[in-house]
Amino acid sequence: MTRFRLPDLGEGLQEAEIVVWHVAAGDHVVADQPLVSVETEKAVVEVPSPQSGRIARLLVKVGDRVPVGAELVEFESGPHPDAGAVVGDLKSAPTAPAPARPAATSGPEGIRAAPAVRAFARERGVDLRRVQPTGPEGTITREDVGRAAAPMPEKPGAREPLRGVRRSMALNMARAHAAVAPATLFDRADVERWYTPAADVTVRLIRAIAAGAAASPALNAWFDGAAMERQLHAQVDLGIAVDTESGLIVPVLRDVGGKDVAALRAAVDRLKSAVRDRSVQPSELRGATITLSNFGTLAGRFAALAIVPPQVAILGAGRAAPEAVPAQAGAAFRHMLPLSLTFDHRVITGGEAARFLKAAIEDLERPQ
Repeated sequence: MTRFRLPDLGEGLQEAEIVVWHVAAGDHVVADQPLVSVETEKAVVEVPSPQSGRIARLLVKVGDRVPVGAELVEFESGPHPDAGAVVGDLKSAPTAPAPARPAATSGPEGIRAAPAVRAFARERGVDLRRVQPTGPEGTITREDVGRAAAPMPEKPGAREPLRGVRRSMALNMARAHAAVAPATLFDRADVERWYTPAADVTVRLIRAIAAGAAASPALNAWFDGAAMERQLHAQVDLGIAVDTESGLIVPVLRDVGGKDVAALRAAVDRLKSAVRDRSVQPSELRGATITLSNFGTLAGRFAALAIVPPQVAILGAGRAAPEAVPAQAGAAFRHMLPLSLTFDHRVITGGEAARFLKAAIEDLERPQ
């Protein structure tokens, strides 16, 4: 008998939750066949089989949270594993990350659904055997699950464990509250010369952050409070907060200062789509050097936002609205964009934060 362990999924991930088994005891599998789907902090990852052989038994069940290196499945004695396909530990060998595969797969029950759809069904308490599929080749879609789901319980005092994205958010916010010394600067940018309801505010904000980082590099940095060391970054890798039904997810847009407007818009659209269908790669959720929260698309004007270490700054944008401003004739109404820059005062000075915000505002007030 050989046992396969949960592989190192990369990016420092320490544990994962079992979403769905694609095999059952007694099944014969081939190398690289989908074995199990697991949910990390923010992504559903499909783990392939490291070898061909027959499954003796599954060692963990759906819903279990297991650490990297935990035993997942036991194979009956058979062919030796193909070294080129191994992603987990059959004994004690080092491992490589398993790629995410968002395509629909059939589980032991014969139901076709992507791992992310299975995770959503489990969150909503939907039995996939009772869902009418509308996707290609009888695949169950997220919308199918949504239609089959009962309304969320409204019973006062109802309790449920935090899982996946919401669990990660709770842990990250607790860590941020314990570690960071936040301070916030508030200001407004006059965007009258380019603002319309159809304007691409997000891309303008991204460009403004790149301008701010160029003027005040201290905010595009990481800080290690234990070692009392900071790391300045030449490249701006921007975390973009995306609101989803499961909670807040922050994918990373790489090198925003090196992209033009069209490339930025395409990259934002791709990341948001990947986040919402839960196909975003774990590597795309790590390594942000500074974060943007464009909460004004929903509501609100100013906010003191939370910084997730090791980052030291986050820029928030509220809802743009016409405001009366001084003019030669007395006053004029112009669209003003509220901005909130929260920074870690352990390592960032007020002057550094103000220079960043000033440069960002100047970029936002350019007509194009």
